[in-house]
Amino acid sequence: MIDDVAKLVAEARSAFASAANLKELDLLRVKHLGKNSLVKRLKGELRKLPSEAIPAHARLLNDAENEIQLYFDVTRAVVAETDLDARLVAERMDVSLPPRPFAPGTAAEGGIHPIARTMEELTTLFGAMGFKVAEGPDIESDWHNFGALNIPLHHPARQDHDTFYVPAVDGRRPVLRTHTSPVQIRTMLNEAPPIRVIVPGRTYRADHDATHSPMFHQVEGLVIDRNIHLGHLKGCLIDFLRAFFGIADLPVRFRASYFPFTEPSMEVDIGWSRKTGELGQGGDWLEILGSGMVHPKVLANCGIDPREWQGFAFGMGIERITMLKHGIPDLRPFYEADIRWLRHYGADPLSPPSLVEGV
Repeated sequence: MIDDVAKLVAEARSAFASAANLKELDLLRVKHLGKNSLVKRLKGELRKLPSEAIPAHARLLNDAENEIQLYFDVTRAVVAETDLDARLVAERMDVSLPPRPFAPGTAAEGGIHPIARTMEELTTLFGAMGFKVAEGPDIESDWHNFGALNIPLHHPARQDHDTFYVPAVDGRRPVLRTHTSPVQIRTMLNEAPPIRVIVPGRTYRADHDATHSPMFHQVEGLVIDRNIHLGHLKGCLIDFLRAFFGIADLPVRFRASYFPFTEPSMEVDIGWSRKTGELGQGGDWLEILGSGMVHPKVLANCGIDPREWQGFAFGMGIERITMLKHGIPDLRPFYEADIRWLRHYGADPLSPPSLVEGV
């Protein structure tokens, strides 16, 4: 018995030493340590021995199994290090070399993320209309995010199940901004009219499914001037939507709605086909964004006299319009960092939109 066990250990040690890679080593582990291995079969046959001989033979087999396991662990560490060294050599990259060229438009090595590309296009289009980009913090005070925008205390957006609150500071609970509207408030507080800004950026809401994410992107626009009316709002948005989607005669419909921070308020729909999903075709309508004339209380909260100044505002989800433009069916891959998805939907990094080149 002792000779058989010693031979068993020696065979396992020799087999492990001959493994060329981790895959071969794992197969050998199954052979010498798995449930069908010889050492396991010998343990199963212990019951055939006289009862007084079982303890000694059991200890012998346990010691042999432990010794084989130890040989395996040591060998695996060595083989893993050898495999890693081989990979490092094979995948070594000379960072001093110039980038490899590829055909424009192919994005062979990746591309601009669709969200980043859409934000560049938004900036380009609205920049051509005289808008500038405004930015602000992601963590906002309750007043900037809700109060200054005429959102009442009982509004559902203020509830914990809709909004991410952070620990209170001096008795006040800051929030992760639920929209980019607080930047509009900061702009009106810090700048004198006339004002013409767009506000692209990240926003946060407690919602997560195939069409919603707890972190997403919005762009909002704000125009404050004398003698601004609904005609300016409609002209601005119709021109933008037709240019962004590349459809010169895209049907656009304005529908009465309600928002606490605008009066009157309107939802904006575009024509599409429910059957085919094609924009600009069919007799159906698809809601695309919200808009309206800035509420006099919002102007007054920011120190702007609503009797002298008025304006309009609008907002839309960047992921939403990106999905519609590029035919992306699911929101979740936007944040999964899958290079294959990025190569398919990403934009050519060598030709970003600009005010000089156009979109």
